[in-house]
Amino acid sequence: MTFTTKQKLTIVTVVYWVLLSYMVAALVWWFVALQKQNNLMASMLLSALKKDDPHYIGKAILIEAAHNRKVAQYIGEGSTFLALILFGAVFVFRATRRQIRLSHQQHNFMMAVTHELKTPIAVAQLNLETLQKRKLDEERQQKLISNTLQEANRLNTLCNNILLAAQLDAGGHKPLHQELDLTSIVSGSAKDFINRYPQRIIEPTIDSDIYVLGEELLLQMLVNNLIENALKYAPKEGKVVICLKETNNKAILQVLDEGSGISDDEKKQVFEKFYRSGDEKVRNTKGTGLGLYLCKKIVQEHKGHISITDHEPKGSIFTVTLNTYHDRK
Repeated sequence: MTFTTKQKLTIVTVVYWVLLSYMVAALVWWFVALQKQNNLMASMLLSALKKDDPHYIGKAILIEAAHNRKVAQYIGEGSTFLALILFGAVFVFRATRRQIRLSHQQHNFMMAVTHELKTPIAVAQLNLETLQKRKLDEERQQKLISNTLQEANRLNTLCNNILLAAQLDAGGHKPLHQELDLTSIVSGSAKDFINRYPQRIIEPTIDSDIYVLGEELLLQMLVNNLIENALKYAPKEGKVVICLKETNNKAILQVLDEGSGISDDEKKQVFEKFYRSGDEKVRNTKGTGLGLYLCKKIVQEHKGHISITDHEPKGSIFTVTLNTYHDRK
């Protein structure tokens, strides 16, 4: 019997509360039992004293003090055990839920990667077989070659994303920050997407002479992922605006789309690794769930900030803020 992620989370939650309730009840029972035993011992010791004993009051006080110390000891130990139980239970519960969600996301990721790999490979194979078996005119040959190169670039981008995600997670990537012309990087990416998607409406609004300290490969990947994400989720007739400006020594990069938008609940989740809304089996949009995750990691590597806001009347605005660099010679 196969359980869905929601069913697994429900089962984990029920088991968690049952076990936690049992442990707390056992702890309370333990405290009550020890307290009863302590009271009984104190009563027996007091009853054993002789009232005509000249030291009766002193001995009674000592017995009562010992009784109170035991009570304080039971309360202290019980509180410590309760705190440890609650801390451990919360830790295990959160770790288990996180692992179930991660397992589900990894399953979706594998399905997405398989689809993302098969599509460009199949297209490239078909194009090459067509070129091999048929004699085509120069224009059609160039079109097929261009299409094949585009699919090869998709494969290269996918491999780079997976490799970079693994390096960033393992702490194996050490960025080499240097002075970079962010205007040139964003302009180059915008022109590349305009050439690759001539049927789409892409409007760049880019200010000149904006420099930052960073790694060119990472910033290039950041810009490409943001633009590709906007094109992926926006309708074909929708407009994608790429805006770069400088305000108060901050480079502000914004990518605006006219898609269906992102709910408030998902605005933070979309930056999680492998996260993609909806069911992978019925999803139509391409992707692996790594693009926006890498965007956030890259921005963090450059000590910047990334956020999502609503684009009225519909769509989303991805905003990246980076520190500018002005000490150029």
